[in-house]
Amino acid sequence: MNTVGDAVDTMIHAIQDSEQYKDYIRQRETVNLFPELRDQIDEYRKTCYELQNSDDYTFEKMEQFEQENAEFRENPLVSDFLGAELDFCRMMQDILKRITSSINFE
Repeated sequence: MNTVGDAVDTMIHAIQDSEQYKDYIRQRETVNLFPELRDQIDEYRKTCYELQNSDDYTFEKMEQFEQENAEFRENPLVSDFLGAELDFCRMMQDILKRITSSINFE
């Protein structure tokens, strides 16, 4: 297990050194300076998640949600944070996808 543990530690440091992670942390720290805005972002993210995971999800409902929140998303603090978060999440998804597709686990 020591070899795997060492590899995990190396991966953690690589993630923390990545531009995606550093940008996400910078954007998160900036948004956290504005608690009301952070609450609005969290509510937006929660609603978006619930909509995407609801039984009656449709592209049209998501499109309407995005249109209703277009002005909110135009705020540079909001768009920069959400963009950085998305980039970081995509990087993490790619890492997990590569790991799980490379091992034979049923």
